[in-house]
Amino acid sequence: MTHVLAIDQGTTSSRAIVFDSTMRIVAAAQEEFPQHFPASGWVEHDPADLWSTTAGTCRAAIERAGLKPSDIAAVGITNQRETTLVWDAKTGQPVYNAIVWQDRRTSDFCKELRDTGFAETITARTGLLADPYFSGTKLRWILDHVDGARERAARGELKFGTVDCFLIWKLTGGAVHATDATNAARTMLYDIHKGRWSRTICERFGIPMAMLPEVRDSAADFGHTRADLFGRELPILGVAGDQQAATVGQACFAPGMMKSTYGTGCFALLNTGATPVASKNRLLTTIAYQLDGKPTYALEGSIFIAGAVVQWLRDGLKIIRAAAETQPLAEQADPTQEVILVPAFTGLGAPYWNAESRGAIFGLSRNSGPNELARAALESVGYQTRDLLDAMYADWSQDGASSVLRVDGGLSASDFAMQFLADIIGAPVDRPRVLETTAMGAAWLAGQRAGLYPGREEFAKGWALERRFEPAMGDATRAAKHANWKRAVQSTLGY
Repeated sequence: MTHVLAIDQGTTSSRAIVFDSTMRIVAAAQEEFPQHFPASGWVEHDPADLWSTTAGTCRAAIERAGLKPSDIAAVGITNQRETTLVWDAKTGQPVYNAIVWQDRRTSDFCKELRDTGFAETITARTGLLADPYFSGTKLRWILDHVDGARERAARGELKFGTVDCFLIWKLTGGAVHATDATNAARTMLYDIHKGRWSRTICERFGIPMAMLPEVRDSAADFGHTRADLFGRELPILGVAGDQQAATVGQACFAPGMMKSTYGTGCFALLNTGATPVASKNRLLTTIAYQLDGKPTYALEGSIFIAGAVVQWLRDGLKIIRAAAETQPLAEQADPTQEVILVPAFTGLGAPYWNAESRGAIFGLSRNSGPNELARAALESVGYQTRDLLDAMYADWSQDGASSVLRVDGGLSASDFAMQFLADIIGAPVDRPRVLETTAMGAAWLAGQRAGLYPGREEFAKGWALERRFEPAMGDATRAAKHANWKRAVQSTLGY
């Protein structure tokens, strides 16, 4: 058994990647699935799509690798976080669509939590803010709006889980109802200090605690897949939310190390070690990973729209056919135009946390066109990251934080976007040789648990740089551009 199968279940697609004994990628499969928008600000997935694309890509990846089931030592899972599912405990049939992390339908309830002061209890125990982003209010909505759901939940007939938990349930044929600490920490229901579900919060939300999964380490025994799925039972030994898995994959094991992942959204994490740091700048305190029963904490800044802004250029405006076309367009943009795009399509995340904001474009002239919009879209990712890092440095002394940002995710392949990122944050940006760091993190968690991969120190030594982007922008230009961005954000918030 010399290979590990990593499942990377994302917001717009499911992927499966097979790694060999040296953690080299030998095969991969990917399948997109539809997004559902039943009302303004609502985002849903069909749970059947999540499951079918996951199972299908796993089979395809193993086949493309030319492997037998007996070659797979372990399975690791990483997943879109906060997305919420509720299903029948006997049949596994979901009672409603998966409510996606981007969904904003619970904004009013979150405002109620803030107005009544309960949001302070949530932050103190979970490290999170009272925002629709997280799973807890989504779960409450399902119990309130699906006929009979609350009564069935009280009788123990329904189970709740984030996507990892749902996949574990399906993969094991309903034998295991469990999640890991990193996913539990994103629900708004988990006390990250005591390492257990918060009865106080569950009671306030009206959530029966019997619905909640068991919480385990990120590298732990999560049961075995059904033999009929892949030809034999495969042990599931590693689980982590996508951003935490990327932190592991980037080998950010030392306090002060930072990474930023550019997928649908953008998520920057700063390892703070064994000590949870309470943010004074509206960042999140979360669990980076948990091994041997010991959590390692992180400060996190969450941006809702990063790579998704490129999808908007393609699918909404239809000015590109593929993401790679944004770079040549951006490079041809008129340098005298200062077009700024604030991509608040589903609200603004950290450090603003305004669920009601919507996207806006500033600085348009008669000559503005696809080139300027493409540049503004790519630059918006850098500007938003700068906001996150400024907040992180304010919460965590720069003396203890790394001056280098490690990046990964699909959008990190754009040289234009990464150079502008280095310019606007005024610090080096390191892009690794292996951009699939999220899947690699899940694979390492499972593989080292199986005894196939080395421990943290040896794994960290294997991290390899593909390219470093050094800042080339002058201080005055950087300050002027960032001031324009801040003014655009304030105008968006005001609208």
